[in-house]
Amino acid sequence: MSNVLIIGATSTIAEMVARHYAEQGDRLYLTGRNLPHLESIATDLRIRGARQVTLASLDVDDASRHEEVIGEAWRTLEGCDIALIAHGTLPQQEQIEQDREATLAAFQTNAFSTISLLTLLANRFSEQGSGTLAVISSVAADRIRRSNYIYGTAKLAVNGYLEGLRLRLEPEGVEVVTLKPGFVDTAMTRDFSKGPLWAQPQQVAGGIVKAIERGSSSAYIPWFWWFIMAVIRWLPGPIFRRLKI
Repeated sequence: MSNVLIIGATSTIAEMVARHYAEQGDRLYLTGRNLPHLESIATDLRIRGARQVTLASLDVDDASRHEEVIGEAWRTLEGCDIALIAHGTLPQQEQIEQDREATLAAFQTNAFSTISLLTLLANRFSEQGSGTLAVISSVAADRIRRSNYIYGTAKLAVNGYLEGLRLRLEPEGVEVVTLKPGFVDTAMTRDFSKGPLWAQPQQVAGGIVKAIERGSSSAYIPWFWWFIMAVIRWLPGPIFRRLKI
């Protein structure tokens, strides 16, 4: 039996991940802004076999509550084996690039709040001397593109922070996993045209669980994004700048 903390548990992918742990009979501590939605998810998870499901309302942009909620999760679960940070927004580049406040808000949610939570979680896991700290990032951080450079840069900051945490925590018995999904068909991407590269949330959730079980330092989900991003990373600058991506 594992003790699992999921931050941003109302996202579709996070809910699919929670279902996996519930079916194993694990204990879950879920946070999110929408408490009624969390309660609905919790009811489903209990039916699926979760040994325990505890909920906490948390707006991740309110950093003043991060320590309180993480502390309560540790006390309730009596320690934590897996912590998954799953929250995020996907702002429309064209709508926010001319708006300083909107840009900073995107960084607050996608970078600063995550780094705040990671700092607190890392210290807890370090004291514990075990566990897995996993974060849903994005392939968008591998090479910054004109079409989503604000979102990609925020994720790049998180990935860099995770790399530092990995170097710090691995000698202490703590695994740090950077999860890099590609295109996922969720409510957050409802307005996007879909194609063959798009994955379903259940597929991505399965990849997340496998990456955590393996203790991977990073994982592209689905796996073929490794090859796609390898090509994009190695494109010469002049060619890359001509691409409308």
